[in-house]
Amino acid sequence: MEIVILQFKTKGKMDFQLISKFQPTGDQPQAIEQLTEGVKEGVPAQVLLGVTGSGKTFTMANVIQNVGKPTLIFSHNKTLAHQLYSEMKAFFPNNAVEYYVSYYDYYQPEAYIPSTGTYIEKDLAINEELDRKRLAAVSALLSGRKDVIIVSSVSCIYGMGAPTSYAENILPIQVDQDLPQETLRRKLVDMLYVNNDLAAADELERGQFRVKGETVDIYLAYDEKILRICYFDDTIEDIQELDLQTLYPITSYEEYKIYPANLFMTTKEQTQKAIHDIEDDLHKRIDFYMEKGDEEKAKQIELRVTNDLEWIRETGHCSGIENYSRYFDGRQAGERPYCLLDFFPDDYLLFVDESHQSIPQVKAMWGGDRRRKENLVDYAFRLPAALDNRPLRLEEFEELTPQTIYVSATPAEYELERAEGVVVEQLIRPTGLLDPPIEVRPKLNFMDDLIEEIHQRNEVGERTLVITSTKRQAEEVSSFFNSVGIKANYIHSDVDTFDRVDIINDFRAGTYDVLIGINLLREGLDIPEVSLVAILDADYQGFLRDHRSLVQIIGRAARNVHGLAIMYAETITETMQQTIDETNRRRKKQMAYNEEHGITPTQIQKAQVSIAQHKPIDYVGTAYIEENASLAAESEVDTIYNAMTPDELRRAIERNRKQMKEAAKRLDFLKAEEFKQEVVRLEALLQESGAE
Repeated sequence: MEIVILQFKTKGKMDFQLISKFQPTGDQPQAIEQLTEGVKEGVPAQVLLGVTGSGKTFTMANVIQNVGKPTLIFSHNKTLAHQLYSEMKAFFPNNAVEYYVSYYDYYQPEAYIPSTGTYIEKDLAINEELDRKRLAAVSALLSGRKDVIIVSSVSCIYGMGAPTSYAENILPIQVDQDLPQETLRRKLVDMLYVNNDLAAADELERGQFRVKGETVDIYLAYDEKILRICYFDDTIEDIQELDLQTLYPITSYEEYKIYPANLFMTTKEQTQKAIHDIEDDLHKRIDFYMEKGDEEKAKQIELRVTNDLEWIRETGHCSGIENYSRYFDGRQAGERPYCLLDFFPDDYLLFVDESHQSIPQVKAMWGGDRRRKENLVDYAFRLPAALDNRPLRLEEFEELTPQTIYVSATPAEYELERAEGVVVEQLIRPTGLLDPPIEVRPKLNFMDDLIEEIHQRNEVGERTLVITSTKRQAEEVSSFFNSVGIKANYIHSDVDTFDRVDIINDFRAGTYDVLIGINLLREGLDIPEVSLVAILDADYQGFLRDHRSLVQIIGRAARNVHGLAIMYAETITETMQQTIDETNRRRKKQMAYNEEHGITPTQIQKAQVSIAQHKPIDYVGTAYIEENASLAAESEVDTIYNAMTPDELRRAIERNRKQMKEAAKRLDFLKAEEFKQEVVRLEALLQESGAE
């Protein structure tokens, strides 16, 4: 698929400027130098093997500054992606750092379950702030700037509009340009802005514009700005940015580029051709079912698609229009969809954070989506073209990533093979903390032994993680601990997501002394209070008992100076021995560094605060230490709000107040109460910020 992206030249120097009081320390300088040289020499893939707490994010930021390429940072988790976004935003305040994740607060995909004959309609709720940030990310990429960092979740491999369609709808304007108001109005509507001449300037919402006399006010869809275009006859006389609160001009521009209000852009000609192609495929599908003697399915697909076509003709849109994206994009059957990666220039740099989890996620996305879509197609709910609205396959992802740095404490075989042995280690923690020593103890009377170890931790306010081999065992161990006076709880896949977050917070606060589970890695548990990791049936060969998983889970005790890992087993398996050897290797390297530099291991201190109050940076001398990932488990809305400036919080408060009043006018008091609670939360955050 050949893609030509229109990019506009931007004046001025656009180098990355890393702003930080930190200095590279430990083995960060060598890692930064080696990775930088690799990128500059054109090495297609490298691995940064960095332990938790070694400052991998700071190393990534230094490499980005050194190589000067537009950069995509890919994370397997929305919340961890926002953590990275916040840190990069702090490191590069003068550059374009953007955030691209799913913009749904809630999403129930369309599905059909043949075994029960149940059809589930698509249901969703869009987060306006995340939608704005997605648009801002794409706008930054097409601005012509090179100093762009996009932090993204797996959303970056999902289908979106064609880059050329979006780029062709960018509207450049300048002072003294002849551009009649009516022409501007039509162009903005084509760019999917909504004309709202009845609104006052302070009543405009994101993605709306109004025409009043000799002025046109536009509330940009991708930025918290109102742009005012002042006219003299048909000529643009001035371009102003208005303060959102006072509506007074604060900046004037000689020229400006206005970006579309939606990522899915199309022309009338494309729409007409798409309608024609959909009709052709509908007739083929009807004939297919009739030849099979399945008149019921033929009628069903005809009714559904005909209804969609009527909506497209009348409004240009229909529910589930993404299932027709292949027609609007002009793609052939089976051809991959466009995605965020297509908006990057050819020479961009990709970091895959926690690659041992992120890459398997990329592998899995296509298969899960395919199985769901095949049921919809086979049972006449969708045309076969719906199969082409999908995430990328792994091989397609690889084709679109020219230079990649995989970042992981335990890189998998895939990353090591791709890097062909180019592995850069970062094993030194600036705090001097070591990976915990590992002790192998017999299973006989293991419970008595473990209870004694837990009591020792409880006496000094420390916590324990217990790893079981089954969900039932996790529940039984938790029940037993509680029966003998040890405050314990368990987490596994049957526990609701929000309940898991509450349990983790209570664990760190001391409500529980012990947390039990099979897959505690998925929870991002980097809690300094954890000084003991106990692995039951460590010689059991099964789920999450491979070498990499054991190294990861044992590392959960590496933030505590008293960290210890106990493996309860009858024999030492090959996997256990690998884990012990690797951990000892890392300990020796850290101890040698500590002795050479006179460092005494320092316990990481974290204030016992609520999630909404977390701060993203630890300071130990001039070393940068990564954020405690467990505190990043907050809701997406909270993380967005916490990154807002006082002025942005005030604007968000006003928007919610306006929506609250509108809901009350409609007698929708439940919705009004939701907006009221949002105002209360935002006002509390504003007060905590110390702003008046």
